[in-house]
Amino acid sequence: MTTMVDVARRAGVSVATVSHVLNETRPVRPGTRAAVLGAIDELGYTHNTLARSLVTSRTRSIGLAVSAISNPYFTEILQGVEAGALEAGYSLLIADPHDDPRHERTVVQLLHERRVDGVIVAPSAEPGEMVDYLTRRKVPAVFLDRLAGDGHDQVCAENTGPVHQLVGHLADLGHTRIGLVAGLPGLSTTTERVAGYREGLRARGLPFEPGLLAGGNSEAAGAQAATRQLLAAAKPPTALVTANNAMTIGALRALRELGREVPRDTALACFDDFSWADLFTPRLTAIAQPSKEIGAAAVRLLLERLEEPDRPPRTLRLPCAFAHRTSCGCAEPAQAMRPAAPQAAQERNRTP
Repeated sequence: MTTMVDVARRAGVSVATVSHVLNETRPVRPGTRAAVLGAIDELGYTHNTLARSLVTSRTRSIGLAVSAISNPYFTEILQGVEAGALEAGYSLLIADPHDDPRHERTVVQLLHERRVDGVIVAPSAEPGEMVDYLTRRKVPAVFLDRLAGDGHDQVCAENTGPVHQLVGHLADLGHTRIGLVAGLPGLSTTTERVAGYREGLRARGLPFEPGLLAGGNSEAAGAQAATRQLLAAAKPPTALVTANNAMTIGALRALRELGREVPRDTALACFDDFSWADLFTPRLTAIAQPSKEIGAAAVRLLLERLEEPDRPPRTLRLPCAFAHRTSCGCAEPAQAMRPAAPQAAQERNRTP
């Protein structure tokens, strides 16, 4: 088996220099570093990461706790996290909390006990126990997609402005009864998208009617039931906004079961674009979240936190894009994708 001594001999340097290159414990001149890396590659040396962690108190690993990994949105977030971690030389440990607050707390503890350097978490609707665990043990952490207070770094998409934009677009097409299939209560995404819905109505002079808002619990089955509920009203909505991609599928199933054609009978606009949204007939008008960028930004925030443990927490919001297609009732647009409001990422520095 090739050892560090073999690498040092081939590179013409000391074993200590090889160690500094591998563990990044001291700056090494570029030429020397290149010689060491060349010897490692030539000899096929495999570094003992466990030994390295004992020297540096770092495992160069990140824990990721995200529910519904099968959801295309979270799959793309995972791709962004993985790419960012790999680029920085970190490995990834993944767990699914199943949006269960108690299981979420357990999953985060298990990741911490595996000695990850930090964790990235998409919080549940009741993240108190998990947040308390991270805070008390001073675990470096970043929350993504959903917010959970101001005490940790966070990254998510804009939610309120883009939903406002969807509602305004439907109102501009002549709809005065616009329904919303909302997500799981307690999630920051749900709260903000409902706020955007109400703001969109108010901006167009339309009243908010509680009967036009139904909860789909962020899942297809819940949205299917919610859509049937909305359309069974004495004065049903003529247009629907669905608040995530899973609920879009549920709403479409309900519309098909009820024999309602989109957009002739019911116009539809969605939050969350997905890769096959333009393969439906009609093609789905949607808000596209920068999911891979959210994942990559979460890694950057975590690495910055590891380097500066005492800096104030930051919340980073990334802009969405409006994918203008035909399910809203428009003819095929000349420009299918444009920025959703607001158009610029916003970052706020916050103190705990």
